[in-house]
Amino acid sequence: MDDTVKDTERLCVFLKRMIIETLKIEDITVEDIENDEPLFREGLGLDSIDALELVVAIEKIFNIIIEDEDVGRKAFASINALAKFIQDRC
Repeated sequence: MDDTVKDTERLCVFLKRMIIETLKIEDITVEDIENDEPLFREGLGLDSIDALELVVAIEKIFNIIIEDEDVGRKAFASINALAKFIQDRC
């Protein structure tokens, strides 16, 4: 996993797959998700329940803690933001 975390592009692809699999999204592929696209509301259209599931997955997979809602909001702004958040803490 360390090699994936260090390689931003590989990490972004991993995160897209993780989102699709964790949330069981059937009509979206990795290629459909833009790295700078918002994950919530107008972007992928994820909601607060999706956020909770993703927080649990990120904390479990990467062994990092998302301290509060403000940190989570910034971390989950986009795939790029999430990748940077993970790289800064791993």
